[in-house]
Amino acid sequence: MSYQYRIHEIRLDLGEPKDRLPQKISRKLGKEGRKAMLSDLKIRRESIDARHKDRIKMVYTVDFTSDRPLDLPQEPDLEYHRAQPGTEKLAHRPVVVGMGPCGMFAALVLAQQGYCPVVIERGAPVEERVKDVQKFWNEGVLDPESNVQFGEGGAGTFSDGKLTTGIKDPRIHYMLEEFVKAGADPDILYAHMPHIGTDVLRVCVMNIRKQILALGGEIHFHTRLERLILKEEDGSCRVVGIEVSEGGSTREIEAEQVVLALGHSARDTFRTLHGQEIPMEQKGFSIGVRIEHPQDVIDRAQYGDTGRALGLPPAVYKLNWHCRESGRGVYTFCMCPGGEVITASSQKGGVVTNGMSRHGRDSGTANSALLVDVRPSDFPDPEDPLSGIDFQEKYERLAYENGGGNYRAPKTVWADFRDGSEAARPVIDSLPGFAADSIREAMPHLGKKLRGFDADDAVMTAVETRSSSPVRILRDEAQQSVRVRGLYPGGEGAGYAGGITSSACDGMKIAEQIIGVYAPCAQYDEK
Repeated sequence: MSYQYRIHEIRLDLGEPKDRLPQKISRKLGKEGRKAMLSDLKIRRESIDARHKDRIKMVYTVDFTSDRPLDLPQEPDLEYHRAQPGTEKLAHRPVVVGMGPCGMFAALVLAQQGYCPVVIERGAPVEERVKDVQKFWNEGVLDPESNVQFGEGGAGTFSDGKLTTGIKDPRIHYMLEEFVKAGADPDILYAHMPHIGTDVLRVCVMNIRKQILALGGEIHFHTRLERLILKEEDGSCRVVGIEVSEGGSTREIEAEQVVLALGHSARDTFRTLHGQEIPMEQKGFSIGVRIEHPQDVIDRAQYGDTGRALGLPPAVYKLNWHCRESGRGVYTFCMCPGGEVITASSQKGGVVTNGMSRHGRDSGTANSALLVDVRPSDFPDPEDPLSGIDFQEKYERLAYENGGGNYRAPKTVWADFRDGSEAARPVIDSLPGFAADSIREAMPHLGKKLRGFDADDAVMTAVETRSSSPVRILRDEAQQSVRVRGLYPGGEGAGYAGGITSSACDGMKIAEQIIGVYAPCAQYDEK
């Protein structure tokens, strides 16, 4: 008989080989552990303990099998348990609107269980999208339908492919495994702060698309949702289809199950849905700048030396400060070690910034968003659920104008921003006053937490507005719209996630709701 266990806090010195892990585990288990025969070791988590810079350790959580019982808790069940199919017959295949993480994983789970979903995506497949984005960066030619925000893979495709999350969900391991099958480095299965890298993520996205198609799904690019087709009966409302625009014409797609996996930048679609009386509400978000430092500065602050010298990956950080007078939070977000700052606009006449890292994280520069809380009380109209969009658009237009009107984001350095010098006006004037004031208060405190963070020459680029959606589309416990049956708002755009991992898990939850009621399409002939 064999027994499965999980053990934490197994430590190795820098450079110490991982094949020493069984010996370290036996030693930690004591006398009984040394008698056991250990096998099937799987690293479940790897992290760096750099609290003592003169003795940095690699720290592991390991699952293993023992030939005898030990005084340890049994290994937790990490298996993704698929929803059991229901029995009700679908009149039409489920439709998924959006091919970002939420829509992609909703479609993948549906396809794997025989539901043959129809996916529509307003943007381009990733191969075309990369060319469109590169043209925007090189020539300032923006395609409003194919850009850093819109297209296959969603906004995360042009990021770091970060998979860190604050949620705990058994679906996460399934998601990681699917990314590995699609081409991601297997170390994401156990890394403390897993990332894929935008260059590798593009390949993963294409391979997941191919899997959905091979399983009977359909994916229609350059196809935008124009409106929902709703039916009122017996005092209730349900979706019976969608109208889409494609190639200059419109058509209808019949569907009684529609997954609304919009990204946080689908502002025209939010306005359409609001016009159709889909219940939604204002939601707080954040605004700020991208801040850049040499990666070696961050490495020395965290490790005591450069990552290259120590054989460690580029160091990361996560900082925050609570402003004493205003009560606003200032924090870093979406930190990109060895990355670059990019312009991420999706609307003409607006500038948005973001950060991006490739798999190698080898640019030599670290950046992150430096953000300040924006509350619904800051919005121009307290009654309009879309007023947060108006707020975002105002400052994106200012950044466009202050940068010269050519999609070049305004930049300055911290010393000029701090002192309010003329050189910093384009950046300062691209932010609400409370945000600039909050950043000025927070920076010295953040510099105490991470040496060098408040260096005079730290580069600041405006404006970052797309950290999360300013709208929440209201849904019930079954993930359906509180007003429209069969409509499933999900992911970051609908206000229920904040990043690739949580968005993907939310899409999977929605797929499970559909699966739990309806039988797979493969079990019967479609009408």
